[in-house]
Amino acid sequence: MFIGEYHHSVDEKNRLALPTKFRLDLSKGAVVTRGVDSCLFLYTKKEWEKLALKLADMPISKSKTRAFARLMLAGAMDVRLDKQGRVVLPDYLKKYAQINKKAVVAGLYNRLEIWDEKKWEEYKGKSESNSEDIAESLAELGV
Repeated sequence: MFIGEYHHSVDEKNRLALPTKFRLDLSKGAVVTRGVDSCLFLYTKKEWEKLALKLADMPISKSKTRAFARLMLAGAMDVRLDKQGRVVLPDYLKKYAQINKKAVVAGLYNRLEIWDEKKWEEYKGKSESNSEDIAESLAELGV
């Protein structure tokens, strides 16, 4: 299970160190892809396979499902951790998420999200200021 918020730097070769506590789970390979809200999603191979099967089963007759599948699948890249626990972020994904030197790795149970540090702080600030409304909406869903 991935949880927590971690601040890291991206070096000149687009390498991002991942939190030590997650490295074993990611050691068999991982997939990084475009996420929503201007971040990247990073999945273990096992979790990626589950998601990819769900995406493949979505009806291609609906434009929104085609668009979401394209966002996730066409943007995906296999990544491997190096000996220092770093992954290389492809240029096109780094550009998509507008990631500069400082990044945040956020654990969200079955995936990691990778954010530009400034964008993360902005997003987190908005979410925190709307936490009561968010909580009420989730209550309607039984959470």
